[in-house]
Amino acid sequence: MKKQIMVVDDDPSIRSTVEIILNTKGYSICTVESGERCLDKLREGFRGLILMDIMMPKMDGWDTISIIEDEGLHGGNVICMLTAVHDPGPKLEKLTEYVMNYVRKPFTSEELLETVAEHIDYVQ
Repeated sequence: MKKQIMVVDDDPSIRSTVEIILNTKGYSICTVESGERCLDKLREGFRGLILMDIMMPKMDGWDTISIIEDEGLHGGNVICMLTAVHDPGPKLEKLTEYVMNYVRKPFTSEELLETVAEHIDYVQ
């Protein structure tokens, strides 16, 4: 069974770009536009690598991760941040243990593929 990747980003061009890059390696990709939709997918049973944007309207990436933890949806998933934010800020301190890595925007295809390859095997 292919390991799954969920791309959580409010920018459609980022979602599309990441999907195109990851499809070249045969990954199974799910894209969502918000933290709310990410939570819906997790509640439906998604398990895999989550590439999470930090800055999103209504619910940012940190708030989404907090709810993932509060609801016990973290099991079987690995979270890497996909972000233009260079200083994650004070919200990071309590959530550090749930984030494996950061892919900084703008990123190269190689950077993205390297991060995914490094962390996809941690998915249970």
